[in-house]
Amino acid sequence: MTKTILEMRNITKTFPGVKALSDVNLDVREGEIHAICGENGAGKSTLMKVLSGVYPHGSYEGQIIYKGEEQHFRSIRDSEHKGIVIIHQELALVPLLSIAENIFLGNEQATAGVIDWDETRDGARKLLSMVGLSEDPDTLVTNIGVGKQQLVEIAKALSKQVQLLILDEPTASLSEKDSAALLALLLEFKSQGITSIIISHKLNEISRIADRVTVIRDGKTIETMDTTDISEDRIITSMVGRSLDDRYPPRTPHVGEVVLEVKNWSVYHPQHRERQIIKNIDITLRRGEVVGIAGLMGAGRTEFAMSLFGKSYGQKITGEVYMHGQKVDVSTVERAVGRGIAYATEDRKTYGLNLIDHVKHNTTIANLTGISRFGVIDDLAETDVANEYRKKTNIRSSSVYQTVGNLSGGNQQKVVLSKWLFANPEVLILDEPTRGIDVGAKYEIYTIINQLAAQGKAILVISSEMPELLGITDRLYVMNEGRIVGEMATSEASQEQIMRSIVRAEGKAS
Repeated sequence: MTKTILEMRNITKTFPGVKALSDVNLDVREGEIHAICGENGAGKSTLMKVLSGVYPHGSYEGQIIYKGEEQHFRSIRDSEHKGIVIIHQELALVPLLSIAENIFLGNEQATAGVIDWDETRDGARKLLSMVGLSEDPDTLVTNIGVGKQQLVEIAKALSKQVQLLILDEPTASLSEKDSAALLALLLEFKSQGITSIIISHKLNEISRIADRVTVIRDGKTIETMDTTDISEDRIITSMVGRSLDDRYPPRTPHVGEVVLEVKNWSVYHPQHRERQIIKNIDITLRRGEVVGIAGLMGAGRTEFAMSLFGKSYGQKITGEVYMHGQKVDVSTVERAVGRGIAYATEDRKTYGLNLIDHVKHNTTIANLTGISRFGVIDDLAETDVANEYRKKTNIRSSSVYQTVGNLSGGNQQKVVLSKWLFANPEVLILDEPTRGIDVGAKYEIYTIINQLAAQGKAILVISSEMPELLGITDRLYVMNEGRIVGEMATSEASQEQIMRSIVRAEGKAS
């Protein structure tokens, strides 16, 4: 019988006004890949922070038994000395240091306080080889992609003689190719006897690699299931407490007149003046319509959206924008917002929110005139607005004064939506609106999109998940290499047709 390497018994963790974990139990067997699932805010990351010493012993109730001994970790360093290493969703690499420097940061290869750079580089090469990277150890981290940065983090964990590897949403920002490579690496580690705990919202990935799955809901353990019992439907039912037979809420579209028209839109790379990123795009959005843009990674969808929203991306931007048939100036973010265009970024943590401020200020920041009198903010009016939108979008927070950085990903996304809803745009561009959030929160986001369309808003959705686009849109554009290569009614579309449009376009280009 396989030996248990980790037990967490009756873990309870309380923050001011919120009980994040309540008597949670978890057992992990040696050499397995153990997945932890749950909705945003269920307590998954909190549990792993307790395990790794981010929340030190004494700040929670319960026991951690590792390799048969009770542990009292007071810091991450304590847990790492025992071979427990956590890789957070937000990577902890220093961009302007080299790969080698990052791998051994805090664990320097030094003698008498002097770093041995030959040993550092040789050690880095060996570790990079173990995770399938051939990069020069002297390469700056800022010069490699997110997928490779994730592998550098894992190489860093291997340098610490990892025995229990914890990965929090490791594939959330990765392409399908990079995700597949990372999952294959975890299976390779398993064959070498390394135990892994993975937190993920991607249920297809969990079904593929996990030996067992523990589901947490509302800070409590719901169940642990073995490989033979793992199915997406069962995981979803355990996560949300109900069956989601239909993952996309029904909607009867009422499409009206053209609201936004973009003609002959072209954009060049912000640094490389001769490299054209967006090539003569024409699109239209109608009142009450949800339109999707499908395409592979690097197709230019985000670049198009950002350039349209106040020319936030690119240079040498040309083309025309019409609202209700009238040509408008969207050359700055202020002008775009003034014309009724809003853009909810795919990177909510960097560009969409002020993470160190509370829900209230984040909700009103895009429309301060709506809560001001004679240029002075009315604090009571602002509080009322924040509470109204907190209720409308079902933001789960202790109050409107809770710091946004402490909310789950799904609730952060609802704050982003609240910000733009209060600005009352006519056109709402949603870039990867459900990235990194669970199926329950996704359903709530879809419901909000439906409500906005019913109010007559014109909505443009960019998503890397083709089933999502097929489930929530009325019409689809397909992009490839900066061009629109297909347009179709969603009712007549399929994933195969979308991919066919892309492949045909690539064939013509070659």
